[in-house]
Amino acid sequence: MSKTISPLRIPEEAKERIRILFMAKHALWGGGMHPEDGNHAIYHHEVRTTLENLGLNLEFANSYDVLFNAPEVDFAFPLLNRGGFVNSEMLIPLLCNMHRIPYLGAMPFLRGLGDDKSVSKLVCRSAGVPTADWFCFRRGAPVREEDLPHAPDGRWVIKPNASSASWGISDAFDFNGVANAIANIHGQGHDAIVEPYLDGYDVQCAFITIDNAPVALPMLWYEREDTQKLWTYYEKRDLVPNAEKSALKEFDHPDLASKIEQMARKVAQEFVPFDYGRIEFRVDLKTGEINFIEINLNCNLWSEKVMAKAAARAGFSHADLLETLLAECWSRHGLIS
Repeated sequence: MSKTISPLRIPEEAKERIRILFMAKHALWGGGMHPEDGNHAIYHHEVRTTLENLGLNLEFANSYDVLFNAPEVDFAFPLLNRGGFVNSEMLIPLLCNMHRIPYLGAMPFLRGLGDDKSVSKLVCRSAGVPTADWFCFRRGAPVREEDLPHAPDGRWVIKPNASSASWGISDAFDFNGVANAIANIHGQGHDAIVEPYLDGYDVQCAFITIDNAPVALPMLWYEREDTQKLWTYYEKRDLVPNAEKSALKEFDHPDLASKIEQMARKVAQEFVPFDYGRIEFRVDLKTGEINFIEINLNCNLWSEKVMAKAAARAGFSHADLLETLLAECWSRHGLIS
């Protein structure tokens, strides 16, 4: 991280004045694991509790229809990103734009740009950031073997082009296997992105914005036991017993870290303003090869995930992080000076 940063504070009068609509699938959940969404329910409950403890003026909703007509609020805090339909991450910002309600996070076009893994890779390539070959098989378009990206080890990874938390990920070792995986994803209404499998570790670069500029938090990585094994949605949501636990640690390879941070800053700059986000690279420690994987705007804010863990290493409590995000965003939208 290039500079020391301090948490931003919200004036007490603004905490009372600004009416916040907190939207999350489990905004009304009482805490604990959810049978289908696992620890995602714990995450939503924790963020709600942290916001309540900050003394903010809060209202809560767990569905989109609260925004179909203009609600009497001044600001939206949207965590209802995975709505069960394609491109759902853009719906709350779009509805807020219709009602001229400011909200935390990137505008709809940037949200869509970040969630479309294929197009975000094009953005990164144009910015000079190394990105392994890929191909997006759009739903309704032909699936042709000649479009497969080159895979030096003969192994491809297939996943929904707008998936989160590794939902729908699989691998294959020949075209028939790839085509079957694509058909399964298309059958669920999604585009499919296909990439060569890259051995190595996932290095996470968390950013927040301060004074409308992206600021890097300490870089983290998952030190996994088996880098050849795909990490699934069910494992990430703690829904699989005895799943491999991946240790999230500070990335302590200074030469590589410097290169990765320079790349991450180039990526982050393409998406400003976004308030907060996580940029992921696959790094092969044996060869030093670095490849951009994806950007996740409005990423998970649970205290057990990358954003909060990176902020903690910068000296931020969970409350400090959320208050800083709100203070910066409210200043940008003119809600506070």
